[in-house]
Amino acid sequence: MGNLPRLIVFDLDGTLIDSRRDLADAANALISERGGTPLDVEAIGRMVGDGAAMLVRRALTAAGIPVDESSVPRFLELYDARLLRTTRPYPGIHDALHAIRSTGTLAVLTNKPLAPTRKLLSALGLVPLFDSVIGGDGPFPRKPDPQGLQHLMQQYQAAPAHTVLVGDSPIDAATARAAGALFCWARYGFGALDELDGAGARADSPLDVPSAIARLLP
Repeated sequence: MGNLPRLIVFDLDGTLIDSRRDLADAANALISERGGTPLDVEAIGRMVGDGAAMLVRRALTAAGIPVDESSVPRFLELYDARLLRTTRPYPGIHDALHAIRSTGTLAVLTNKPLAPTRKLLSALGLVPLFDSVIGGDGPFPRKPDPQGLQHLMQQYQAAPAHTVLVGDSPIDAATARAAGALFCWARYGFGALDELDGAGARADSPLDVPSAIARLLP
């Protein structure tokens, strides 16, 4: 197995970076503009994972505000202005990524649009650590559709048994399952996943990621 290609794919929000406050502030700014009452930050965090359109729909619906065709573009404007106010890599994530660089190819697969994804990765010093980055507005359907992950597996000739998706949400778990890949639960994130379902490994902090990967790809 040591000579076979290995692939480790990371979700972005709630896995590599703690972006909950900036996402929540942008959603609450939109709610406030439209006359609603801001929501709890943790409640908005649990809405993240299915892309901007779904986050906006969930947040506005929870605030009792109708969604219209201007809602998502306005949210993206508000979020772009807040993209890096408080968002940072989780403590220990740089060390974890450096520790597993020799294990296999590293990639990012996120439902966030590619432009802000690249801006964040660049500003936070994460770009050099990844060989590929796939955003939610590219040629592949968003997670939990497995096509983005399957493309990465084909690109780097990694079998499902030698591929790990690291993520914090049910969306990530379902994506790994649909592609036949292994799953590492970033339990420290803000996704709504409550338990590890089926085979996989759990990382309670970013510093646990290398040992979790080692258990999945011995």
